Amino acid sequence: MIMRDGQVEYAVLPWADYQALLRAAGWEGGEVSEAPGRPMVAPSLAELATLREAQNMSQEQLARAVGISPSYLDMIETGERQPDSAIQRALARALGIVEWEVDS
Repeated sequence: MIMRDGQVEYAVLPWADYQALLRAAGWEGGEVSEAPGRPMVAPSLAELATLREAQNMSQEQLARAVGISPSYLDMIETGERQPDSAIQRALARALGIVEWEVDS
């Protein structure tokens, strides 16, 4: 944190964490490009744990919101399992990720 006059003025964080916060906040298109003209991309399912953590949600909280077990959510987050389209849509709603709500 960068302070000015005894007050926090800026928070400095790693780029990946900043990107996850933008996506968690519903920034349309996901990643913000560093270079002008670079296309915006949706967050990938591989970033699920980071997106969840950016919203201060535990695995148990997200699993409960989606209707799955925390252990199954852990398997999805680690890439051991791929969610079906219904679970992916539920994850999208719970995390506010519009791009995941469309069947692929």
